[in-house]
Order: sequence, then C-alpha cells, then structure tokens
Amino acid sequence: MARDRTTKAVAQRIDLNYFKRATPFKRAKLWLAILAPAVALVWIGGQFIGGDQRVYSSGRLSEAHAVLEKQCAACHVRAAGGFSAKAADAACLACHDGPAHHPEMTASNARQQACAECHAEHRRSAHLAAASTKNCSECHLDLARAGAGSHFANNIRSLADGHPEFATLRTAGGAARDPGTIKLNHALHMRSIRRGPTGPMVQLECSDCHKTGDASSSSWRFRDAAYAPMLPRPPLPSQRAYDLKDEFPEQKTRGLMPLRPRLGRELMTAPKFENACAGCHLLTFDRRMDEGVPHDTPPVIHEYLVKRFVKYIAAHPSELHQVQNPERSLFGRGQPSSTRVLTGTRWVAEQVAVAEELLWHKTCAQCHSVSGTSLQDVRIARWDETPAQYGTKPAASLAGLEASATESSLAKIAPARLTSQWLPHARFDHDAHTGFACTGCHQNALKSTESSDILIPGIAVCQTCHAPGPGYVSSQCSECHTYHDWSKRKEVKPTFTLPKLKTGGN
Repeated sequence: MARDRTTKAVAQRIDLNYFKRATPFKRAKLWLAILAPAVALVWIGGQFIGGDQRVYSSGRLSEAHAVLEKQCAACHVRAAGGFSAKAADAACLACHDGPAHHPEMTASNARQQACAECHAEHRRSAHLAAASTKNCSECHLDLARAGAGSHFANNIRSLADGHPEFATLRTAGGAARDPGTIKLNHALHMRSIRRGPTGPMVQLECSDCHKTGDASSSSWRFRDAAYAPMLPRPPLPSQRAYDLKDEFPEQKTRGLMPLRPRLGRELMTAPKFENACAGCHLLTFDRRMDEGVPHDTPPVIHEYLVKRFVKYIAAHPSELHQVQNPERSLFGRGQPSSTRVLTGTRWVAEQVAVAEELLWHKTCAQCHSVSGTSLQDVRIARWDETPAQYGTKPAASLAGLEASATESSLAKIAPARLTSQWLPHARFDHDAHTGFACTGCHQNALKSTESSDILIPGIAVCQTCHAPGPGYVSSQCSECHTYHDWSKRKEVKPTFTLPKLKTGGN
C-alpha cells in the first residue's frame, strides 16, 4: 500500500528558527570572540605601561642590536602614535658613523642608498653587515651611470656573472710576474728532496714554509733556533739600518678596511730563513768552523767573519806557519813544498776574503740576487809571490779589517720584495679554508720552476665552491668586499647609558 506523504508535509516538520536557539558551541564562540580581543588589548596595554615596545616589532632584532629590542624609538621615528616603517639614517649614524662607499658618487649626484636598504633588520639570525649581491649590483651593473671616472669593471652582476679576473693575474701583454727577487723552484721543493748536503731525504709540505700569521716559531718543522737570536742585528757604524720595507714593501691597497680588526690568521706569514730554510740550507763558510754566518746584511756578515777568524787564530796560532801541499799544485806533481809565515792580521784578511768569495758567489747567490761585487783578488791565499792585500791597502789591525769593508766591494743583496697580500681590494681568510689541501687551489705550485711565477689561484677556482644555489658556498659580494672604509670612521657621541637602556629608558 503506497504511503500518503508529500514533500510539503515533510517540510512542515522542520523548525525554521533552529539557528536562533542557543547551544553550548555557540556560547563558546561568543565568549571566545569577546575575550580574545579583550585579552589582547589588556596585554598590549600592559606592555605599553611597562615600556616594552616589542609588540610593535615585525620580528626579533639581530644579535648585534638585541639590546635595543625595547628601544624602538632609538631607530624609528615616532609619528602619529606609532613608529616609522624604516629606520632613519641619522639613527644608524648616531652609533657608528662610517664614511660613504665612494665619495665621487656624491659629487656625481648619484643616488645614495639608505642604511636600511642594505642592512635589513628584524630577521634575527641574519648577519646584518652582509649586504646582498642585489644591493651591490644596483650600482656595479652600470658604473658609468652610477659615477663617472671609475677604474673598476663596469658591468658586474655577481661573482659568476661579469666579475673580472683578479687584477694581479690580469695582463696587458704577457704573463704576470712576481716582483719578488728570491730564487725558489717550487716544483723541486714539492718533491722528495735531500735535507742539507749529507742529510736524509724528506718530503716537504706546503705548511713547512707557509703558515698563517699567528704561527709560533716552534711550529716550523725545519727551523734552526741558532739563527733566531741573530736577527735583528744592530748595523755597523756608517751603515744604513736594516729596513724591513725593502723585504716586505707596503701594499698600495685599494680595498676598504673592515670594521673588525684582523685576527692575524687571514694571510700567510712571509717565510723567514731561520724558520723555513735554515734546516736544509747551511751558511757554513769554512771547514774549520761548525756554525754558519748570520743571515743578515753583508756589513754584518763581514763583521762576523772578521771577529770569528780573529778568535780562531788566537786559539790556533800554529796556523800562521803554513806549508803548501805539493798535491794541490796546479802545475802538476814534483813541485817542491814551500812555506810561509803570516801575521795574524794578514791571515784573518785572507780567510775573510776567501769566505766572502764563497758566500757571495755561491751560497748567497743560490737564493738571492747578488750584485755590486766581483771575485776577490786572485792573489789572496793563492801563494802568490806578491804580498796579498785585502781591498786597496793592507790592514794592520782588527779595526782596519772592519774598516776595509767600506773600501772593498761588499756584495749588494737585492731586497726580497715579498708580497704579503696578493688581493689588496678584497678580504681573504686562509683560516676559513683550512679543510682544503693547499695544492687544491694553488695547483701551479706543483709545476712552477721560476720564482717569478704568480701562484695564487684565479677566480675560476673560487667559483668552483662559491656560486648561487644549493650545494654551494655563499657568493655574496660581502664575502670578500667591504662597503665602508672603517679606517676613516668618525667618532660619535655616546647616546645610551646602561641602566636606562636595560630598563627601557632612553
């Protein structure tokens, strides 16, 4: 039997006012809508009364400015009951007034960027001093438009796009050359080599000669402590002082000095003879002496030789009576033996002359560029019938021997001219790259046979690790370059006192 029920009859059973009836869920929503804003207002009011202004902040400040989190007015201008969206430049300069990047930009009426455009706050862990590459490329993408007269590359977008080769390696017509005068065959020293004339074979490492600037003298594997106290030595009267600027000339850096001082581990310290060379290269000058001459200037070496031979002959006066060995005659065997008796002064003069001839033309010349000297008088210590003379006249005393150094042709050693910083317009920290083998970047050292070769890696080596995208190290401009020249910073008048700063006062 069919059911007698229509749609209209069913609809009449529905209460059309069901939404007007109160339910527990509706009451909970009502109370939540009322209490939540009320609690928020009470909390904001409490923070305002307590002087805590962090409720207006868009995020936590960086660690460098964390102490100012309760001091919005220190950076933002208060206006209409609130604060400006961006910090004013005057607020930044009130604490650290650094000079502009390039003063010529102001003269050319180029737009000066506000501090907040490069140093964005309220990102908590972000490094505030690290400006993004985009900020730098706004000007360096077209330096001709940003400021006239620039000597830098005109179009640089990033390290991977438009950055030129390092200036040290750029050449206008021929290979770049190292201005240093020390003769060194890197390829030879990178192989197994004998330590000294009769020493064992050793395998040198890069760190045996090259260490970061804070390396202690005891950390050098081939150092010789006997040479350490010899430097520096006082110069002889009438002789110029030993000038370190000749050895390590000051770099004409165009780079901008960073805010924080260097730690001493950024650059490699220049190798010194007593630390890196003395363990293998001997400065012996006579078979009767065990020690070598000091690694110093020619006048100091001459003075040392004179005093050393004077001391020796005083202890061995019998050597003033000399007998010529027939076996050493250049005219063959059968020559009768001859004898001669020398004065102490003449004996010392001859031995000094022979020792200097060996040093200037063999020992020192192996590593240094030696000039201004010729071979000593061939009659000295050669059993010539004519009395031997040292220099232009015989010396009658020790004082005369020392004075004769100014009259004779002492060697002139070319200054080493070692370069301590090859990238003067950038910052490079060797300490940040200690996990990599030296030859990974300085690959040319394995095959370099000329001391004039520049062995720093090119920019392509840097781009291997520093590149945009995941799996690469940061390639931002601020990794290597500084914007402000903090060596010309301006002194500012202090603004805060510690008790008021910590309690929210200004």
